[in-house]
Amino acid sequence: MSKSFSGGCLCGAVRYTCDAEPTMAGHCHCEDCRRSSGSGHSSHLVVPEASVKLTGEVRGYDRPADSGNMVTRAFCPICGAPVFSRNVAMPGLTFLRASSLDDLEVFRPQMHVFAMRAASWDGPGAGLAAFDKMPPGM
Repeated sequence: MSKSFSGGCLCGAVRYTCDAEPTMAGHCHCEDCRRSSGSGHSSHLVVPEASVKLTGEVRGYDRPADSGNMVTRAFCPICGAPVFSRNVAMPGLTFLRASSLDDLEVFRPQMHVFAMRAASWDGPGAGLAAFDKMPPGM
């Protein structure tokens, strides 16, 4: 990908542009991602934090992940739409919500994580790697 991409919240009060290629993209079936998405999983693109230019105000919700590491989920305080998250165990990285993308085709999933927690109606499909937990190195 040679061009930047953009996205934002439902009401448009929060916008971002990113000028880096995602280093990873996937679906997470952990309980926190499921509950914060309103569906069976959340889909994320991992990018360098410095590559994201954000406009508008976000609010964050901090909660420890299964690993004990603190994860901050950022959302628009007006419409409530999730925009990104950050994990203290992965400094310098931002997890953009695929649902916030202006062009959904930017998201090219590579894997499912916490696949062992996937609902029967939302399980990993053929062709993508599936990990019962977070893969090593993540």
